Amino acid sequence: MTNKAPTLRFLLSHPAHFIALGFGAGLAPVAPGTFGTLLAIPIAIALRATLPDPFLFVAIVAFALIGIWVCGITGRDLGVPDHGGIVWDEVVAFLLVLYFVGDDALRVAIAFLLFRLFDIFKPPPIRQLDRAMKNGTGVMLDDLLAAGYTLLVFALWQRLFG
Repeated sequence: MTNKAPTLRFLLSHPAHFIALGFGAGLAPVAPGTFGTLLAIPIAIALRATLPDPFLFVAIVAFALIGIWVCGITGRDLGVPDHGGIVWDEVVAFLLVLYFVGDDALRVAIAFLLFRLFDIFKPPPIRQLDRAMKNGTGVMLDDLLAAGYTLLVFALWQRLFG
């Protein structure tokens, strides 16, 4: 496949595709990254209900490492290293944000908006990294940097106004 929208058949053709495409969220015809980010919310709720905080953090790190592999394979098979349908990077990065932001609905909504803005507009050095690293590591890192910017804004807000 080359630069085409992934299909249900593609999603189910390899476990890496199923994960990288966010269990199907990446098949959304419009704004798949937004759907991937939203997918992180129920996953975070389920993980919080079953794992103590240290294990939740370890799970997020494990998901990021798995993401390097699945995003690399799926990008290769789609012919585009960071295809828009690949949303596991958004899922993992927003899980990291949610780990620190908590489960307050207003904080989650603000974090969601900030994360999507940073992910879409890619301020430095995100854009440079995105252009330079055309592999699974690059796919994961640009969204983790967007998560870092989101958390930095939250920390500054807390420091200044909290």
